[in-house]
Amino acid sequence: MATPTFNIADLFEMVTDTVPEREALVCGSTRVTFSQLEERSNRLAHFMKGQGIKAGDHVGLYMYNCAEYLESMLACFKLRAVPVNVNYRYVKDELLYIFDNANMVACIHHREFIPAIEEVRQAAPDLKLFIAVEDGTHHDLGRIGSFEYEAAIHQGSPARDFGQRSGDDLFILYTGGTTGMPKGVMWPHENVFFAAMGGGGHFSPHGKCAKPEDIKTRVTEFPLCGVALAPLMHGASWWYACIQLLAGNKLVLNHHRSFNGAQVWDIVEREKCNAVQIVGDAMAIPLLDALNENPDKWDLTSVFNVGSGGAVFSEAKQADFRKHFPNCFITNAFGSSESGQMGMDGGNKKTEGGLGNVARSEFMDVIIEDESPMRAAKPGETGIFARAGHIPLGYYNDPIKTEKTFVVIDGKRWLLTGDAAKLEDDNSISVFGRGSNCINSGGEKIFPEEVEQALKAHPDIFDALVVATPDPRFGSKVTAVISARDGKTPTLADVQEKARQSIAGYKVPRELHIAPEVKRSPSGKPDYKWAKEFALSGTGLAK
Repeated sequence: MATPTFNIADLFEMVTDTVPEREALVCGSTRVTFSQLEERSNRLAHFMKGQGIKAGDHVGLYMYNCAEYLESMLACFKLRAVPVNVNYRYVKDELLYIFDNANMVACIHHREFIPAIEEVRQAAPDLKLFIAVEDGTHHDLGRIGSFEYEAAIHQGSPARDFGQRSGDDLFILYTGGTTGMPKGVMWPHENVFFAAMGGGGHFSPHGKCAKPEDIKTRVTEFPLCGVALAPLMHGASWWYACIQLLAGNKLVLNHHRSFNGAQVWDIVEREKCNAVQIVGDAMAIPLLDALNENPDKWDLTSVFNVGSGGAVFSEAKQADFRKHFPNCFITNAFGSSESGQMGMDGGNKKTEGGLGNVARSEFMDVIIEDESPMRAAKPGETGIFARAGHIPLGYYNDPIKTEKTFVVIDGKRWLLTGDAAKLEDDNSISVFGRGSNCINSGGEKIFPEEVEQALKAHPDIFDALVVATPDPRFGSKVTAVISARDGKTPTLADVQEKARQSIAGYKVPRELHIAPEVKRSPSGKPDYKWAKEFALSGTGLAK
């Protein structure tokens, strides 16, 4: 009998044995219990093993949201194989890079992606197994020699007869960030369980698990229902999915291929969801628009939490949610693909310009990185938000970025998140946002996220990004690229007047560009490179 570890497959199996007949997952018309999810994952794992997939092998997951995504993830974990997320929005060059960089030997994919895989498969010479999930398209499986997913499930044994696993087994999360090619973050199971999933303690008065078997006592007697709205290929959504499943809760996925606020509220009402998990304003805005355009259409009395993680959730949008859900907890988590969850903003700003404030601890600090040697900040100093303890091993196949991001200070290993932060006099931490995007205008430091929050409070602005563009006097100036609401054309003067109500005058945009759409990744992350190019081109310049 294998000894349970802080391996996600071990934890899931213990939860399944505790509540086997409880509903685990809903995605569109698909509904499965914990025991059904367990059996199908076992079958897929045995099929993959029969095809030569073994511990340590990298398996690409190239799918939209579906039950098969989580079945595939669990099957990899059961085998001690390493699942690798593939962004379904990637085009040829990005796909070529990830198929090569990730050293994949197998890929589980929706059928519609066969042409894209065929075009890039030469970049992964070790890729030997393809399994296709049906999606209504009719591409010939023979083009890449892909097995049909349900046939593979049927062939595999339902037995749970796998060997000893480890909390050090890996999951690799590729993150696009805001610039450059994707980076594969190497997360050991135990580290990601404690750093990103609360160690099993989110819904239990007992707190985090001290030993793996504790997960059974963290299963709630009355299961909650939570909906993950982002694609599962995005870390925040996958982590949320695991949090729900490892608590014995019901997980609902958004099965629609595009994000539509009205469709989401239909799901929330039908499944009586208690918690709605979004990724920043990119999701908050269409959800709020749907509520405003359809008053009293939905019975949403089941909802008691709207939570965001993975992107900026502006104060203006949080306030709007409180109007619709006055008795709800509105939560805004800080974190990244590399850090997991680094705390929850309690809405208690202590420094002008900060996005929020979190508690300092032995595993959470501000590091002064522009000194040699690097050191921890003193009260009042601004540096880089950093995490120690349960952190990734580094970036896969990228020792240079690993060395730059993961540093050792006084014998302790730290992750530098890249977010600027200030250590306050009360020993708490104010977080400002991505330091690499900081705008220096005449010696004043301006963080784009703060200005973007101010802009999104404007009733005519749908979305906004802020970048630095050249200025003959101040070196750089604050430039905004926005998308306007239908029928609205805000002027620069109007935008400046509104912004001055919440930010200092030197932070107010000096130039305004209106785009048909503000470009973001599928997970809502800002595309600052696109925004800067759009601004420098002079396109959409507003008077």
